[in-house]
Amino acid sequence: MTYVDNYLDDLGPDDADITSHDTYVNGVPHATFAKLREEDPVHWTEESDGSGFWSILRYDDAIAVSKDVKTFTSSKGIRLEEMDEEETEARRTMMELDPPDHTRYRRLVSKGFTRRRVESYEESIRELAIEVIEEALQKKEFDFVAEIAEQLPMRMLGRMLGTSDQDGHKLVSWGDALLGNTDPEFTDYPVDLTDTDEFRMVPFRSPASIQIFQYAQEQAAKRRANPTDDVISQLLEPTTDGQPLTDLEFNNFFTLIVAAGNDTTRYTMTHGLWAMMRHPQLWDAWKADPELTTTAVEEVLRTSSVTMHFRRTATADIEMRGKQIKAGDKMVIWFNSANHDKERFDAPFRYDLARQSNDHMTFGRNGPHLCLGAWLARMEVRLVFEELLKRVDRFEQAGPEENLRSNFISGIKHLPVRVV
Repeated sequence: MTYVDNYLDDLGPDDADITSHDTYVNGVPHATFAKLREEDPVHWTEESDGSGFWSILRYDDAIAVSKDVKTFTSSKGIRLEEMDEEETEARRTMMELDPPDHTRYRRLVSKGFTRRRVESYEESIRELAIEVIEEALQKKEFDFVAEIAEQLPMRMLGRMLGTSDQDGHKLVSWGDALLGNTDPEFTDYPVDLTDTDEFRMVPFRSPASIQIFQYAQEQAAKRRANPTDDVISQLLEPTTDGQPLTDLEFNNFFTLIVAAGNDTTRYTMTHGLWAMMRHPQLWDAWKADPELTTTAVEEVLRTSSVTMHFRRTATADIEMRGKQIKAGDKMVIWFNSANHDKERFDAPFRYDLARQSNDHMTFGRNGPHLCLGAWLARMEVRLVFEELLKRVDRFEQAGPEENLRSNFISGIKHLPVRVV
């Protein structure tokens, strides 16, 4: 059988604080999101600092807000964090830009991430995947995250940036400190547990950004002296208006790539394996029928929903589902909620490797902010599972998983496994 119903035995509490990072240490509170989708799909949440935001919880609303960049701007920030104008400007990347400025920046590196270009990487990515997997499988028990899920995206990111595998370990550590900036395991300066005011002018309020900036400038100097065919060299080329990025723009763009280029794919792979260890019949079905791969990868992406939300800011007074939204209000698109909306997905908590209608929002769908690395992430997830399925009859969980402390990224940061 290619599916299991209710793949999550426990949907968590139905009254969780969706703003609290601590909530997600116990997993995503799907019961809370399901209750809000049914009872209050455009939901106002007060925040402890006196601000607040509207949660967009249904699929159709999430699509509408994502695509309407005139009414819902990214320029005021893409996360829940409140920033003043000075901070916003200092930390701006293409993520905090609307078209046409967003498009101008995106074109700098988009040619390296098109579907056709990514497909040309398949042989080299598969070789990397095989190398990583066979090295890990020499052990009978290991942390899947550290030994496999982290390794392939890290090495592939290094290839695209033109950096070494040795430097890749630094980049991963820095990326963890950025996207895990609320988890004490990954940073000495978790933003809501320590005073991070001295870092408010750098991305993610993280001192890791300062280290990445220094590294980025060293790499830029090397490319200016000897241009190469990699993403860093592409970032140094003039934009469509003929002007190169400033050092600050280059640093912020490079930091964004480091943050997004490893963690999200890693956590997607891990969530997929975690689900299939809980329901071994899924692993057996996929192993018996490799033709399931295309739809199976999309179901892994939908159910994992690693980037849980992005924020927009309303630019005008509007009404949505009877709620009066004012210009300046924060709008938070919950992708994990949209991906489990029964109005869009038949039996949304059914894990179906053969699901045919699966236009999930994991990559943001087809709006202007569609994830630049979508095709690369799909390929990395596909190749890891293809090569694992060839070699492993079954994995068993060898200890409890540990979840990232974050209301932004849903990640299993440790997953002990045993090879059967």
